[in-house]
Amino acid sequence: MQRERPETDIDELPLRTGLRTRTLSDERLAFCRQIGVEDIFLDHRSPRGDVFEDEGSNDDETITIDDGVVPSVSDLVQARRRAEDAGLRLMGIQSLSYNVYGKIMLDKEGKESQLETIKQLIRNLGQADIPILGYQWNPRGVVPMRTSQTVRLRGGARGREFDIDDLDAPYDPVDELEREYTEEELWENYEQFLEEVLPVAEDAGVRMALHPADPPSVEQLGGIPRLFRNREAFERAMEIVPSDNHGLKLCLGCFSEMPDADVKDVIVHFGGNDDIVFVHFRDVVGTWPRFTETFLDDDQSNFDPKVAIDKLREVGFDGVVVPDHVPDVVGDTEWGHRSRAHAVAYLNGLLARTDDASR
Repeated sequence: MQRERPETDIDELPLRTGLRTRTLSDERLAFCRQIGVEDIFLDHRSPRGDVFEDEGSNDDETITIDDGVVPSVSDLVQARRRAEDAGLRLMGIQSLSYNVYGKIMLDKEGKESQLETIKQLIRNLGQADIPILGYQWNPRGVVPMRTSQTVRLRGGARGREFDIDDLDAPYDPVDELEREYTEEELWENYEQFLEEVLPVAEDAGVRMALHPADPPSVEQLGGIPRLFRNREAFERAMEIVPSDNHGLKLCLGCFSEMPDADVKDVIVHFGGNDDIVFVHFRDVVGTWPRFTETFLDDDQSNFDPKVAIDKLREVGFDGVVVPDHVPDVVGDTEWGHRSRAHAVAYLNGLLARTDDASR
């Protein structure tokens, strides 16, 4: 039986949930559709092994991106059609690894190759009718994103925690660093990057979406400034090279980790400027320098998900909200099927409730 394919005019779609996945296996795509998701973002695999594979995936079900390694238009079209055959829309590439932008960020030899890799990827995404490219601008290997993977949550579930006190000399330069970098030179490198890639994105019809530093707030770790640590940095990023094809991968978890940021105000500000490309819907308990990821419906968490949904509707955002990191629950898989299903069901319930209230 031919499966019904989703609508393709994304401008006419409502606010909705999505998921991120590193595999396009039939089982994974069927699961996403079965729990009420219509949109997915693809986490690419790394040939260098710094990004682990989802269980059960193989090379035919994943996309590889690295310095000088770009999926062809045919590869991307095949991935999009594979999603469509399962009743899903492939909205974009979730993010780029440090392997693809690290030399650009630090102005090192080889940055021209990385710039061309990103430009070609953008062109290919546009030709394949895949509208979004998420990216980060954070050094890798400086500090772990989390210092513990096993903090107890309700019922014995396990959450991930960051605590600066668990790091050894976190502000000292890492051994492999040739020198320390100033914040302004990294801003100069970032501006040059945008000047290079945003015209390509505009021609291709692809929107680029910037993710915050995680953990946020601190000016530098390991000798490298962390530019996108606070709201002011994102305001600068959106203004430095203005473009309708540049915006935020608005990670509510990261913004809620910032002691001086209010999630409601952040949504109103960036949503009012039409700067939100898609949303990472994650919550935590606590702020920098110590916080723990938790369930979306945790009464102790940093923000009220219903209020966040209300604010997204208020500013007219009609894109995708994606449950990001999820707690480990009993009997779950490495990817977190059970926990992601819980997050999607909770968000879909909120969306149905607020949609009824807005009519």
